[in-house]
Parts: sequence; C-alpha cells; structure tokens
Amino acid sequence: MSTPIDSPDQGGLATLDRELEELIREEAIEPGDHERFSHYVKKDKILESAITGKPVRALCGKKWTPGRDPEKFPVCPTCKEIYASLTS
Repeated sequence: MSTPIDSPDQGGLATLDRELEELIREEAIEPGDHERFSHYVKKDKILESAITGKPVRALCGKKWTPGRDPEKFPVCPTCKEIYASLTS
C-alpha cells in the first residue's frame, strides 16, 4: 500500500505546492507595476467601467480603464491629498 509521501502526484503536499505556485504566477507583478498607484474613483464609476469597458477618471485626473488589483499598489499621493481636503 502506498502513502501520499510515496506517490506525491496523487495529492497531498505536492498538489498544494503546485496550486501555490500557480497562484503566485497569476498574481505576479508585471514589468512597470512599480511605477503604478491605486487611484481614488467613485465606486459607481468603477462598476460602470467593468460593465462597459469605458475608462474612468481619478481624483488626480488620471484617466484609464481599471484592470489590476488595487491592493497591490500604494495609493496615489495626489488622490490621497485631494480626498483628504474633500473630507475635512
């Protein structure tokens, strides 16, 4: 009788390692991402962009079509400053 250690292709840690490697590849930061920021945009505009594909405009004036995970990037300093002035 074999165990998962004897036959790693049958599941166990080998499967978990492969799944983890796949997730890391999918979430890898692409070239140029170090220059990117997360920007402040109204939620309804983000939803509209997701449905229609139309670009959005951030508080700082940047216009683009969202498509990356904003959690990967620091907040745009200009957007942050403008938002702070609007809420104070």
